Amino acid sequence: MARHRPLTCKEIKKVLEALGFEPRPRKGGSHEHWVKEEKGQLKKVTVDCPKAPFSQDLIKWMASQAGITKSRLYRIVENLQTN
Repeated sequence: MARHRPLTCKEIKKVLEALGFEPRPRKGGSHEHWVKEEKGQLKKVTVDCPKAPFSQDLIKWMASQAGITKSRLYRIVENLQTN
C-alpha cells in the first residue's frame, strides 16, 4: 500500500469544490462544513483547518463523508495540481 503525504486545508477545499461541495456559513468555531445535495440526500464534510496538515485518518474520514475513497481523493488532488 502506497503511503500518501498529508494534505493541506487548501488542497481539501479544492477537492471539495471540484466535487460540487459548497461551504456553509460558519457559526463560530474552527470547523467548516461543506455540503452537497446528491440524489435527494445532503452530504456534509467537516473540515477543521487548524488540524492541517491532515493525518491519513482524517483524510480517510473526510473522503468517506464526501462519498469517495481516499485513493480517489488523492487522484483529484494530483489532477488539480497538473491543471
